[in-house]
Amino acid sequence: MPTITLPNGNGALEPFTTSPPRDFPKATPPFPRIALGAAHVVADALAEQDPWLDVKIDWDRTIAFRKHLWSLGLGVAEAMDTAQRGMGLDWVGAQELIRRSLDAMQDHPGAVMASGAGTDHLAPGPDVTVDDVIRAYEEQCEAVEAMGGRIILMASRALAKAAKSPADYERVYGRILSQVKQPVIIHWLGEMFDPALEGYWGNHDHMAAMETALAVITAHADKVDGVKISLLDDKKEIAMRRRLPRGVRMYTGDDFNYAELIAGDEHGHSDALLGIFDPIAPAVGGALAALSRNDLSTFHEILAPTVPLSRHIFKAPTRFYKTGVVFMAWLNGHQDHFVMVGGQQSTRSIRHFSELFRLADKAGLLRDPEMAVSRMKALLAVHGVA
Repeated sequence: MPTITLPNGNGALEPFTTSPPRDFPKATPPFPRIALGAAHVVADALAEQDPWLDVKIDWDRTIAFRKHLWSLGLGVAEAMDTAQRGMGLDWVGAQELIRRSLDAMQDHPGAVMASGAGTDHLAPGPDVTVDDVIRAYEEQCEAVEAMGGRIILMASRALAKAAKSPADYERVYGRILSQVKQPVIIHWLGEMFDPALEGYWGNHDHMAAMETALAVITAHADKVDGVKISLLDDKKEIAMRRRLPRGVRMYTGDDFNYAELIAGDEHGHSDALLGIFDPIAPAVGGALAALSRNDLSTFHEILAPTVPLSRHIFKAPTRFYKTGVVFMAWLNGHQDHFVMVGGQQSTRSIRHFSELFRLADKAGLLRDPEMAVSRMKALLAVHGVA
């Protein structure tokens, strides 16, 4: 197996020998859990642009990655924060992404996809009212439904700014849920992922905020397929999961504790909608195949080494996790470059990438170690490491 010299946590260089990639069990749906991977977008590295200002997408590679997820039995959560939604990818680009993905899904019988609808075309500001937020949500929900898509109701920066009390959240969500054509997934994205969402649901205390979210869901349970909470706290997720109305799913958004939450306990389990499923999709497919056989031992054995990898990718500042996701896609040959929308490939250090490389290898997720080593050496050279 190829060897590479990598900086360690102290910055000193030391050799690292890669391991053979793992051959995961064949993933054949249906699975006992719904598993949606929030997929990234591939930038067009050769486009004429100002990377901090322009958004140029390589549509062929972007859609090819969604086909990769579907081929492994996973569903796709489209145009979410993993796709740099509101963090490089604007609403115009998101609409095209959703349309192209819905078209591509037709070639994959049984494929599942849900798409983000939010208010990111409405810039938060002192003059933005709750009514403005409602109209913005309506516009995006109508657009997704007009394309034939299912809705993931994304958290709103504009609402976080405009709301004066929990009652404003109840009013906005009540209005939108009363109008949607089919049940949606509500996404509660924590401030660790997006600082602009601090105090969502009208309270800075997550448990108090949960009361408002549960009140909304309970009042409109027939219009809620499930709720995804991304708070990186398994205890809070379990507490909310046990209080959901019958028939409403909990989609874990916990990229730190997903294995245990998906496995569940005597009181229930979580389904999943996760950004980490993008880079670890082969392992997820294999783990769910094991779960289908009620083989919990293999399920945990496959996912256990992916957890340190995920915790590293999602380490604070958590909002930069997308860089690690795209880095993994490059190492594994899903794209020919390590360039991101908004130039976000610069948000992590070479030590961070080096440790990510080691952890991905340990999880058996470098599918072609020779290619991964070659690409890692190129990145090291850019950072002055020969």
